[in-house]
Parts: sequence; C-alpha cells; structure tokens
Amino acid sequence: MTRYIIIDDEHIAHGIIERYCALLPNMVLEKNCYDALEAIEFLSSNRVDLIFLDLNMPKLKGFDFLKSLSTPPKVIVTTAYQEFALEGYELNIADYLLKPFGFERFLKAVNKAISNTGITNNAVSENGNSAPATIFLRSNKKYTQVVLRDILFIESAGNYAKVVTEAETITVREKIADLLKLLPTNEFLQVHKSFAVAVRHIKSIEGNRIYIHEHTIPVGAVFKSNVLKLLR
Repeated sequence: MTRYIIIDDEHIAHGIIERYCALLPNMVLEKNCYDALEAIEFLSSNRVDLIFLDLNMPKLKGFDFLKSLSTPPKVIVTTAYQEFALEGYELNIADYLLKPFGFERFLKAVNKAISNTGITNNAVSENGNSAPATIFLRSNKKYTQVVLRDILFIESAGNYAKVVTEAETITVREKIADLLKLLPTNEFLQVHKSFAVAVRHIKSIEGNRIYIHEHTIPVGAVFKSNVLKLLR
C-alpha cells in the first residue's frame, strides 16, 4: 500500500492525479492539500509514502516546503516550469513531471518512486516494518503491482519483455533495458542480451549457465564479466 498526498493549488491538477492513481492498485489518497502550509500541518501528525508536489504555490513555494522537512518521503514534482528541474534533482526528488503529462509518463514516475532506485524506501506496513519495494507492470491493459524480491528474471522478446516471478510470468511492452532502469542495480544483473536475473534468486552458476529454481539462464560472452564479479 502506498499512501500519498497531493499538494497543488489547482483543483484540476488534483483531479488528474487522483484519476491516474485510481488506475493503480494499492494507491491510497490521504489528503488533498491546496497549499504547503496545509501539508505541513497534516504531515506533523501523519505518515505518507509519496507526495505529488507543485512548485508555484501561494504562501510557501514547493521547494521551500520540501527543504523544511527533516525526513521527507518520496516526492514527485508536478509543475509547468521546466527551469526548476535541476534544483529538484539536487533535492533528491524521485521524478519531475512537466505539466501537462499523460498517464504513461505518470506511471514511470510512480515506478521510480516506489521501486527503491537509489532513494530510501520510507513505505511502512501496518505492523511497522518496512514495506517491500514494488513496481507497476502493464500487461493486457491491466496494471499489476509486483514485489521486486519476487522477480526471478527478465527475458527479452523483441519490443516486449517477460517478467518471471515465483508465481507468474507477466509480459509487458517494454524493452529489457528500459525495465532495468527502474530496478535497483545492486539487485538485478544483466547476464545476456536477452536476460537479466535477480541476484538473490541465483541457486548456482556453472560455466555459461545460471540456475534459478527450475530455470536455466544463459550467460552471454559480453556480460560474463558481470557474472564474474559475483564470484569474487
């Protein structure tokens, strides 16, 4: 479950983000805030996992609000002003959405925010433990939230990719290189032009073969050095 708030002084922007989030499982709206001061008051006694933050707001600007937080959650900036992008990345935001943005671009931003790609995952489960990092995958006009630690490997199939988990295989219209950009580099390793594996699930390595559960994954000559690093 990902709890989020929207901080934007435009009602239309709230509606767009809410509609997009409604298409994704386990996204829970906690609060609509129409200025940063309202958000500060809410966050003083409530925990959220993700903030959608506009920059040009009355009373307190978006980045000034962000700087006031001692331990901010994940933040996706939503703004019409591209010139502030550099400052945003210096503040370690998850992504920067330039208005107007479509759903596909929105989905990539959410995936970056929740998949723990270089940013501390602050999501917390009901029992107080850290919630597992996840990613949204689109397959057959449906969006499935997949726990990263359940992914065994990814297999390229042209312009598509098969994401193989312990329970199912999900075919998505994404190239393997694009999927890997959304995944933690220390947990997933490309071992062949058509295969990337989850390091945690490797059972054994023998010659140019990697064994994961009942699957045998080939090791390409170009990527063999990646595998050898695991053995040092």
